[in-house]
Amino acid sequence: MTIEPVDALRRIAFLLERSRASTYRVKAYRQAADTLLGIPEAEVRARVQQGTLKQLAGIGPSTAAVIEQAAAGRVPDKLAELEAEVGGPLVQGGEALRAQLRGDLHSHSDWSDGGSPIQEMVASAMELGHDYVALTDHSPRLTVANGLTAARLTKQLAVVDAINGAVGPSFRLLKAIEVDILDDGALDQSEELLGRLDVRVASVHSKLKMESAAMTRRMVNAVRNPHTNILGHCTGRLITGNRGQRPQSAFDATAVFEACVESGTAVEINSRPERSDPPDDLLGLAIETGCLFAINTDAHAPGQLDFQAYGCERAERLGVPVDRIVNSWPLEELLAWANPTS
Repeated sequence: MTIEPVDALRRIAFLLERSRASTYRVKAYRQAADTLLGIPEAEVRARVQQGTLKQLAGIGPSTAAVIEQAAAGRVPDKLAELEAEVGGPLVQGGEALRAQLRGDLHSHSDWSDGGSPIQEMVASAMELGHDYVALTDHSPRLTVANGLTAARLTKQLAVVDAINGAVGPSFRLLKAIEVDILDDGALDQSEELLGRLDVRVASVHSKLKMESAAMTRRMVNAVRNPHTNILGHCTGRLITGNRGQRPQSAFDATAVFEACVESGTAVEINSRPERSDPPDDLLGLAIETGCLFAINTDAHAPGQLDFQAYGCERAERLGVPVDRIVNSWPLEELLAWANPTS
């Protein structure tokens, strides 16, 4: 097996991300790949022979070793090590369901709090076999996550158009947003801009300890908004990871899920291991209530797009009907559901 140096660096970064390695560890490999992409192949080969790779910005001893080994026709030691340690299935179960999914409707780029450019997220989504992925960077109120102002979101929409023009008809990057649910249930973006998007995920990120009745009103108002397509990570809980733990918000789940059914809003099965949201008991309630679902990764890095495996395992184990999972639908059907009046 041979692998090109850039592909080896990208694969290492992907495997580190899917195993939840620190951003610092991953950055070196993606930076080195970016450096190589800006240099003619002949120069890369010459520098390998001369031993001068480390003179290039963004290439250190570890990444130089990967490049040298790949250029020599070998599988780099670092890549072989990671494939053996973390390259296998993330979880047992859910494989049949995952094979029926066509895309991912919740992902972030470095325009907000993601770690990679939009183009890198798209490349990884295509490599995973997705037909589409929604770019759902944060809305203005979430300043801690570099939420997009109206002006920045408008600029991003033009970038999405350019990317779609470049990748061709076999894949679609969806214009989307993870829009904050404000205290009264309103959405944190203008009606005009929300109307220009393909998909909208609405999530609570603030005042998660709000009193139950108030939180219920807040969420019901949000899911009934005609622009809302998906209710993101509904309880807001954190159960593991370097962000610590956080209890789930209190709300009347029956009332919220019934509002989702009435409005056609999907409940997100958030696949991030630290969220695993909603919990099994609430996911079971949402199934019984008749909700639609979206199995999303909430990916903040390309390798995290593989987290969908976690959500599929839970959905399959708890009996989520595949025909009620909106990202199992073909693109045209998905867009017709998300934008019924357009």
